[in-house]
Amino acid sequence: MPPIHPEGRRFGLIATGISLAVLLLTGWDLIAWPMLVASAGVFAFFRDPERIVPQGDNFIISPADGVISQIMEMEPPRELQGIDGNGQAGLPPGPVTRVSIFMSVVDVHINRAPIGGTLRRQAYIPGEFINAQLDKASEVNERQHLLIERSDGLQIAFTQIAGLVARRIVPFVKPGDLVAAGQRIGLIRFGSRVDIYLPPQTAPKVIVGQKMVAGETVIAEIGQSELLEGIAL
Repeated sequence: MPPIHPEGRRFGLIATGISLAVLLLTGWDLIAWPMLVASAGVFAFFRDPERIVPQGDNFIISPADGVISQIMEMEPPRELQGIDGNGQAGLPPGPVTRVSIFMSVVDVHINRAPIGGTLRRQAYIPGEFINAQLDKASEVNERQHLLIERSDGLQIAFTQIAGLVARRIVPFVKPGDLVAAGQRIGLIRFGSRVDIYLPPQTAPKVIVGQKMVAGETVIAEIGQSELLEGIAL
């Protein structure tokens, strides 16, 4: 069993304590034992395994565990474009490739930085909690946009989207922080989605249905625009 992230320890301990109380005080075995199994599932949800990050200056690493649910061309969210209140430039207007990663409740939910650089933008938007697999979830669900800028000025943005069961996005970083590729930057509790926006002239090296491993799977290589067979944009 990999380590459990501190964010999840109290949830697991609370669930275990309730289960033991039911077992010891009431003797309701048929209820208590399933509750203890569910408590173990809570601990497993917050597991935080170590990852071996690929070494390459132009690699864009998957920010999330899960399955590629969609690859499409679209305008990035307006919160990631233009100049922010601190005078920092965001993504330019125009369509980009968005790669969506759906995270089920059995996936590791620690999200990681796709590249190394400085976190220039972090925008939280409250919203609904519809199924994260639906395309409109990127526009109506609770979500958090993040933009990382490398030392050469290249920017990569991604969005954490809460889902049907997920009810909180927990950040580990703040604007101005220097992050390394593959570094833990936050988590989403209990099933969700992460969208990542690729820079111009950069095509994905993944296909719909492919399994992602946060901090390890290379989603794209900056400047490489040859599409893989099986991708339609």
